[in-house]
Amino acid sequence: MKYLLLLATAALSASAIPNLKKFLDPDELIDMVNNKRSTWTAGTNFDADSLPKLQFTGVLKNPNRTLLVKEHKTGRNLIPDFFDARDYWPECSKISEIRDQASCGSCWAFGAVEAMSDRICIHSNATKQVSVSAEDLMSCCGLTCGLGCYGGFPDSAWDYWLKSGIVTGGLYGTNDGCKPYSIAPCAHFNKFSSEPACDTEVITPMCVSTCDVPTLTYNNELTFGETVYYIHSDQDQIKMEIMINGPVEAAFNVYEDFLYYKSGVYQNVGGELLGGHAVKLLGWGVYNGTDYWLVANSYGVEWGDNGYFKILRGVNHVGIESDVVAGLPKL
Repeated sequence: MKYLLLLATAALSASAIPNLKKFLDPDELIDMVNNKRSTWTAGTNFDADSLPKLQFTGVLKNPNRTLLVKEHKTGRNLIPDFFDARDYWPECSKISEIRDQASCGSCWAFGAVEAMSDRICIHSNATKQVSVSAEDLMSCCGLTCGLGCYGGFPDSAWDYWLKSGIVTGGLYGTNDGCKPYSIAPCAHFNKFSSEPACDTEVITPMCVSTCDVPTLTYNNELTFGETVYYIHSDQDQIKMEIMINGPVEAAFNVYEDFLYYKSGVYQNVGGELLGGHAVKLLGWGVYNGTDYWLVANSYGVEWGDNGYFKILRGVNHVGIESDVVAGLPKL
């Protein structure tokens, strides 16, 4: 355990707290992207004063990768050119939900619970529609999953769902499930926002085995995975997994220009490497001749394209296809 803590701490110092550095000038970076006439357009997503105070990344390198790799043997001939899980399973409303990790490096937990929530609905034929709690996962998994608000391991998050279970819980300020997210969205976007100022000293919430909603019982609200696995880093394998079983969690390397994404198909143009980030992949397609993955981010609905972005597909750009993990729910 001590070895794991030291390893995680070393990884943390390298990638989970990129905001100790000075960011490039936002206007200069936006102009650089747009002047290059790339496949995407940059714009303002964050108030410049809040940039050094936010945790944009939170994926640590796991020294104990233990999940098996799942491979689909057949089905490539059935893959369509375009796929959007929101349209394919319209009865599962959580697929369209964009969450906000606030100023906490909990993306590793958000990408996991978002896909878990979607898959519970999909595999129950929409008879069970719940939000799996990011709060419960990041606070109760402990060092097995990483360091909470200071980064974690996406694959360990899924393994925890399999072995220990995660209760229900939705967005901040709601009564959705047992343990809704307790960290308030901060004023990332506008210095004149009514939301509280962003804080670099966000503390991972304590693990408690009670529900915030008095009428709910913790043990009764637990959800579990039946099986969890990595997905082979091949775009057709990832497509088939999404098409058959639902959205997946993916991790990739975030460069500074990504923070300014507004539309189009993202590919790195410039800026420094900030660290690893986890997201939810829910589809694919082609935009102006460029292949893309459709992705839900966890920076809130004011970021990017209403909380979503497209990213270059098929060449493992910034590692988006090399660390994909998912599982099936126990119903």
